Amino acid sequence: MTDTRRRVKVYTLNEDRQWDDRGTGHVSSAYVERLKGMSLLVRAESDGSLLLESKINPNTAYQKQQDTLIVWSEAENYDLALSFQEKAGCDEIWEKICQVQGKDPSVDITQELIDESEEERFDDMSSPGLELPPCELSRLEEVAELVASSLPSPLRREKLALALENEGYIRKLLELFRVCEDLENREGLHHLYDIIKGIFLLNRTALFEVMFSEECIMDVIGCLEFDPSLPQPRRHREFLTTTARFKEVIPISDPELRQKIHQTYRVQYIQDMVLPTPSVFEENMLSTLHSFIFFNKVEIVGMLQDDEKFLTELFAQLTDEATDDDKRHELVNFLKEFCAFSQTLQPQNRDAFFKTLSNMGILPALEVILGMDDVQVRGAATDIFSYLVEYNPSMVREFVMQESQQNDDDILLINLIIEHMICDTDPELGGAVQLMGLLRTLVDPENMLATANQNMLLSLIISLQKTEKTEFLSFFYKHCMHVLSAPLLANTTEEKPSKDDFQTCQLLALIVELLTFCVEHHTYHIKNYIINKDILRRVLVLTASQHAFLALCALRFMRKIIGLKDEFYNRYIMRNFLFEPVVKAFLNNGSRYNLINSAIIEMFEYVRVEDVKSLTAHIIENYWKALEDVDYVQTFKGLKLRYEQQRERQDNPKLDSMRSILRNHRFRRDARTLEDEEEMWFNTDEEDLEDGEAVVPPSDKMKSDEDLMDPISKFMERKKRVQGAPCEERRKGEQEREKIRSQSEKVNVSTWSLSKCQSARHRERETRETDGEIEDGDKTVVWTKNHKKGFNKK
Repeated sequence: MTDTRRRVKVYTLNEDRQWDDRGTGHVSSAYVERLKGMSLLVRAESDGSLLLESKINPNTAYQKQQDTLIVWSEAENYDLALSFQEKAGCDEIWEKICQVQGKDPSVDITQELIDESEEERFDDMSSPGLELPPCELSRLEEVAELVASSLPSPLRREKLALALENEGYIRKLLELFRVCEDLENREGLHHLYDIIKGIFLLNRTALFEVMFSEECIMDVIGCLEFDPSLPQPRRHREFLTTTARFKEVIPISDPELRQKIHQTYRVQYIQDMVLPTPSVFEENMLSTLHSFIFFNKVEIVGMLQDDEKFLTELFAQLTDEATDDDKRHELVNFLKEFCAFSQTLQPQNRDAFFKTLSNMGILPALEVILGMDDVQVRGAATDIFSYLVEYNPSMVREFVMQESQQNDDDILLINLIIEHMICDTDPELGGAVQLMGLLRTLVDPENMLATANQNMLLSLIISLQKTEKTEFLSFFYKHCMHVLSAPLLANTTEEKPSKDDFQTCQLLALIVELLTFCVEHHTYHIKNYIINKDILRRVLVLTASQHAFLALCALRFMRKIIGLKDEFYNRYIMRNFLFEPVVKAFLNNGSRYNLINSAIIEMFEYVRVEDVKSLTAHIIENYWKALEDVDYVQTFKGLKLRYEQQRERQDNPKLDSMRSILRNHRFRRDARTLEDEEEMWFNTDEEDLEDGEAVVPPSDKMKSDEDLMDPISKFMERKKRVQGAPCEERRKGEQEREKIRSQSEKVNVSTWSLSKCQSARHRERETRETDGEIEDGDKTVVWTKNHKKGFNKK
């Protein structure tokens, strides 16, 4: 790495005015031929890929903030930031930028260019600086007008900011504020409100550092209390000094860290509560304020993470049985906020953060907290647990599997989570929904591979993923599944749910949804559990619920099982007659056209379309009488037809074999007949046909199979007799064949299932039948492209 490269984080400002971390790398400045100019280049430290390539444009304003930040805008509403690890690296890159733009490196912002119209409009501003009026009570109105008039012009904003910074003007204004407040000079206080608000819109870090210092920030908040548009001033300072109290749950020995925490809280309060909601035109002017808060949070997390003594004391008190409930409540809330702040870290630092928490014993501590009776404490612990699961579910899985070797099932962490989900007192089950989402993440096999995929070779990844999946799912079904399904089993002992109130039904719906997820992703383990515990029968009891959403959950569960087309499941369904509650629900729904009606019909339609033979036979043999009168859809009559076709094939295997032959072999016909048949085929509604079903007019469908086969047999016999005869006899044979063909058309030659690509195949077949049939002993052998078939002579 050369001297010009420094370790940095690259940030971009998103649409929500939040900074997104784009990665960590090393920055350098170099001439880029494609961009035709000196450019900033950032290459990722992980793989050397290019994270940033930005030309140092002479017209772009670069800002240097907090000694380690450089911020600029590439285009409208597209802001970039480089956060340096070392101040020296930031200074060096800043010098390069200033060198390209011809600026003095001592400034914190490079001058912005303005268009000619602005130059003409502000000819009087061509002097190097801007002279401010004396900071006196009688001149406050003049100062307010100057600030307001400077905001529209970038150049004028820059000169005003430099004047305010160089003359220490802000501190003088705050002294005037104290005087006006003592004298109850309401007019002066209103002018100060406008001045301070305008200074915020200057968007300068150097000014913010003065305004947010320990000795100035409360006076700044005081100025913003006196909004001229309000009849009475706000009481923000009273809230911050009396109501809002800083609770130091663990003593912080570092005074700089303590001051940074105070400052961040107050600046966040200013942004959220004190400053008026910015207009569309003012929103971008507060980007530096957003950045100030964001990077403050990053510093706080880093400083706390590096303080080993602090973290050790924190977790010691969390797990100490002697710690009283109030104290533990405060510790949990602090830890929750600590984890929330960690979301601002870049991925590498976040990895280190959560590994530190894991090594300190955060999961055993959460187990203790979740056993407490305080609902708020448990809620905070759930939020912390969600951060851990979202970050690294494998870490949580590994902990609970190790824990099962030492503790009983009742006190396992994952079972505590399930119990809190079941016992959620919220009428809307908000906590239960959150916990169910976490459980779903933990049992999802897909993220088992994704987590391991970050740092291991592919072969090792697959091996570890299989091991983790097998071990964890075996553990879950052995130690946890009975806890999850307990409410379902307890409520479905009769033909109807024993409890059918809204809250119970919501809980059961969550459980059934998770079981449905397991059916889709776990296959082996869930199959054994469903069959051994007769889970499907219990779930189908819920179709009798008065709450439609729960009945639909039960139907989705069965539909997912049928969709697997697994004969183990199918035999289980048939053996226990599990379509019976579905049919009952369908009949009880009556003629109502609703989701339940559609869901049940779709289930039967799937069985028909996919031709699940075992279920088709089971449905028709056991439930046909109940369903035969349903004629507003053709699903059940279609199932009946499928069933009859199955029985026909079973009763007459020879006929089935002959039909197979007729489907796969075509015989030559003259061109006129082929055209008529093609026309008939394309005029037939495709949706009215079953796969492989003959296209026969209704009157001909009533003919027996023997009637249909008789002309075919005569035709084949004549074909064999004519084969190999002299030319004149062959012509006679052709005439005889034409007569037979005319007779066979009465039963419709389409019985042989003409294909839609018939034309091309007939041309191929004419050549094949003319040249490809030979007399071979007592067989006429018909050669095709891929195979040959023989028909025995009679």
